[in-house]
Amino acid sequence: MSPHFPFTAVVGQGDLQLALLLNAISPRIGGVLVRGEKGTAKSTAVRALAALLPPVEVVVGCRFSCDPVQPDPACPDGPHEPAFETRPSRMVELPVGASEDRLVGALDIERALSEGVKAFEPGLLADAHRGILYVDEVNLLHDHLVDLLLDAAAMGASYVEREGVSVRHAARFLLVGTMNPEEGELRPQLLDRFGLTVEVAASREPDQRVEVVRRRLAYDDDPAGFAARWADEEAGVRQRVVAARELLPSVVLGDGALLQIAATCAAFEVDGMRADIVMARTATALAAWAGRTEVLAEDVRQAALLALPHRRRRNPFDAPGLDEDKLDETLEEFAEPPQNPQDPQNPQDSQNPQDPQDSQDDDDPDPGPDGPGGGGQPPAPETDGPQGGDGGGGSEAGEGVPAQAPAAGEQSAVRAAEPFRTKVLSVPGLGEGAAGRRSRARTEHGRTTGARRPRGTLTKLHLAATVQAAAPHQRTRGRSGPGLVVRRDDLRQATREGREGNLVLFVVDASGSMAARQRMGAVKGAVLSLLLDAYQRRDKVGLVTFRGSAAEVALPPTSSVDAAAARLESLPTGGRTPLAAGLLKAHDVLRVERLRDPARRPLVVVVTDGRATGGPEPVALAGRAARLFAAEGHASVVVDCESGHVRLGLAGQLAGELGGTAVTLDELRADSIAGLVRDVQGTQRTSGRAA
Repeated sequence: MSPHFPFTAVVGQGDLQLALLLNAISPRIGGVLVRGEKGTAKSTAVRALAALLPPVEVVVGCRFSCDPVQPDPACPDGPHEPAFETRPSRMVELPVGASEDRLVGALDIERALSEGVKAFEPGLLADAHRGILYVDEVNLLHDHLVDLLLDAAAMGASYVEREGVSVRHAARFLLVGTMNPEEGELRPQLLDRFGLTVEVAASREPDQRVEVVRRRLAYDDDPAGFAARWADEEAGVRQRVVAARELLPSVVLGDGALLQIAATCAAFEVDGMRADIVMARTATALAAWAGRTEVLAEDVRQAALLALPHRRRRNPFDAPGLDEDKLDETLEEFAEPPQNPQDPQNPQDSQNPQDPQDSQDDDDPDPGPDGPGGGGQPPAPETDGPQGGDGGGGSEAGEGVPAQAPAAGEQSAVRAAEPFRTKVLSVPGLGEGAAGRRSRARTEHGRTTGARRPRGTLTKLHLAATVQAAAPHQRTRGRSGPGLVVRRDDLRQATREGREGNLVLFVVDASGSMAARQRMGAVKGAVLSLLLDAYQRRDKVGLVTFRGSAAEVALPPTSSVDAAAARLESLPTGGRTPLAAGLLKAHDVLRVERLRDPARRPLVVVVTDGRATGGPEPVALAGRAARLFAAEGHASVVVDCESGHVRLGLAGQLAGELGGTAVTLDELRADSIAGLVRDVQGTQRTSGRAA
């Protein structure tokens, strides 16, 4: 097997390397979330880290890697024999399509019921104990899997319970998740559970890019030889990690540093206390990495840059990051005043006369070319991070007018009005798509609605149905005492109903009839509100716009609601209204997406005043395009943007031809009629029961 690319040979990712090493020194920090565009050595650095971790001693034959010095008393494989072996630290990868049983382990319910045996097959959490658990594209995992993963990482143990049969085992690991923000964000509650975060981007410096290519080609030509050339640097970092682990219990977090940590978290209005705790642990690990036994202000600053950016996001459209000027002002304001160690009024200072500047100068040097920095130097601010679905020059939400001048007959983009809480729009019927929070669906989690025979391995037992199936056969099976004789044919799988995420495809009219600045601002505010709702309900979103003589796909279906908000903000308006072209383009998008993700049901949201003026016979063409949607049964809603005292009701007619429903901008607000839930069904506008 070829050796991994050396950790110290990774070019230009000092912040990422430092965050990984800090977690290797102090796993209680809580892991690392690596955010960045594709092709930035995220996976390479994580895989290389495993080779730097010291080997571990494990009990021979234990599937849960118990420590022979302090074995887990609740280990399912215990009690253990006093024999141990040494093996390298593991790196376990969690695939995006993993099931819950693959992650936490599986209990054999059949044997538990029929034989009374607690048979447990360990999952990936058990494999990762005392090693690294790597989750690539963590933002694409189902939310309940991320919850289980982060709960285990926080508690250091995994609990598996099925129908009253439970198993617990230790699960302490270094958690590393990577994600491309273009593919969607994690919920803020889940972001907060990661200890540190790092933004990575490809360098724009030609010399550095040349060095990346040179090293990669050298590694591909001769992996073993390339690894051998970096062996000394790797050994140096490995020894330094071991030394920092040994020094960590001796590091002192003084009251001054603790005050700076608390003041920094308060200044950035971070929710909860997890950020303070993570910053304290990170600053302590930074001091140990630098070979010091005292936490300095520079450690607090670096800890803030790693622990706070992902926690200060107030809504999904806020870009992650930290105002470093504000950070420096806060640290300076709450810094301890310099005091004379010979002053008899301050005897406590005479016990530690070491100058902080001397401590900084004593930091260990960089362990290798472009390797992790010593002493926790602050990272350079990221300026070239991903800015949208195309990874290029899309405007961030809220930036206002695009740089280039609008074309003839086109008005420049206007700022969206403030978003608001919208009514619930859902797809009728019962789906089977990915877990979410919008429409009814058959899911693995939710309320039990019935029972069926299991297809394959039994995962969710319906106890009452199983007993009912087994009861008539007890006499023929020779039952002579209390209890129940259960066979495989009696087992019943519970069927459950929950909520799914949908594909919400926005079809936005950007023509001249929508171009009045105040009106378009309100329209963008409504779409932004629906995007925020889609983010909260775990939907995919897409954006089709039409104006002038054609329609275009402004954003193909994606999980990145941020990208959709950015495209919406920079959307110009003007020209005629090719409504038919917009509907046909949306139809093409849904046709392609059905091939990619057939289980995800679409909800089409058409934002228009209903006018059709582009091309020959525009009204007739728009009617035929709308009836095409109705024939295929796509759920749809028309947001009627018509204003003024005289209304033509064209949007309502369009909704009827689409087979959907229409709502005005005012009716879209959740507080216009308190608690109203509107389902997209039939051709009539209906109101649901109060939520």
